[in-house]
Amino acid sequence: MKIPKPKKLKKLKLHKAVQRPFERAKPTEEKMAEALSTVPRITNETVGEHREEVLSSARKYIYPLQHSKHSVVRISLLLLLLVILGFFAVTGLALYKFQSTSTFAYDVTRIVPFPVAKTDGGWIRYEAYLFELRRNMHYYHTQQQTDFGTKDGREQLKRLKQQAMAQVIQDAYVKQLATKNQVSVGDRAVGDEVKLVRGQNRLGNNDRVFKEVLSEFWGWSEADFRRELKQQMLQQAVAAKLDTAAQKRAQSALAQVKAGADFAALATQLSDDPATKANGGQYPAPITPSTREIPPDLTAAIFKLKPGQVSGVVNTGYSLDIVKVIDATGNSVHAAHIQFNLKPITEYVAPFQAKHPVHRYITV
Repeated sequence: MKIPKPKKLKKLKLHKAVQRPFERAKPTEEKMAEALSTVPRITNETVGEHREEVLSSARKYIYPLQHSKHSVVRISLLLLLLVILGFFAVTGLALYKFQSTSTFAYDVTRIVPFPVAKTDGGWIRYEAYLFELRRNMHYYHTQQQTDFGTKDGREQLKRLKQQAMAQVIQDAYVKQLATKNQVSVGDRAVGDEVKLVRGQNRLGNNDRVFKEVLSEFWGWSEADFRRELKQQMLQQAVAAKLDTAAQKRAQSALAQVKAGADFAALATQLSDDPATKANGGQYPAPITPSTREIPPDLTAAIFKLKPGQVSGVVNTGYSLDIVKVIDATGNSVHAAHIQFNLKPITEYVAPFQAKHPVHRYITV
């Protein structure tokens, strides 16, 4: 048996890298120098170029966002404008075409000064017209059970609208006459009048009853009542100042009484009250603090006097009066008066209105 010869081992070929001699490791300083040599130098020019490069890459994201933002703003403003225009269109139709008297329409006119008429002195607000109309509607609906949906109710509503329109126009001219003649009524005077009326139990003897009366009869708050009272007082003050003839008559009669003239004789001769004139000016029944047959200012003046005393000239709003207390028993007195009627405010408003005509924006 032959024994095989061992194979010759092949010579291993070393990789060239292995065959090359080992390279020398570079020192750290040399590596750092090579790294720094590749870093660009920072100068004013390179900073500007880098900033522009960054901004250029950012603009492609910023510009679309800005454009989108501006579009949202424009669309929002357009929608807001359309809503406002729609609101005014709907409200205008409700007020000027359909003449709505709803609470919503009234609340809108309290905020937005829609005009109902115009004079040389300025605009007359729709709110003033609705304020006057709605309180009369409330009274007729709650106290007279008027149904404004019926034929008779619609006729009544038409009359109330005409009345309200005439009233607010008159009020506007009264304010112009007051300004022209330097007549004014302050909040303090209004407050004093409210206390006087309430003190005589003409509108309830406590806050609760007072508010209930205002709400039940007119649908008013106390502020509404004060507003109406202030306008009435201004009207009365203007009439009293402009009626110089009544002022002269009243002052002349007072001077004669103070000079010793007989009060009853003067009342019979001069008084404008047909109910008391024939009886020397004496009221037919005793007067108490809560008597409602005579104006509250006159009642207040009477209870400041002692028997035999005479007051000065008292402006009741509709007349100028001089009162005398004849006798008193507790809270009841017998009294007499000399009355000088003031001309109605229409005597002064009518000629003023003829010179300064009004333009109405609704037909009632």
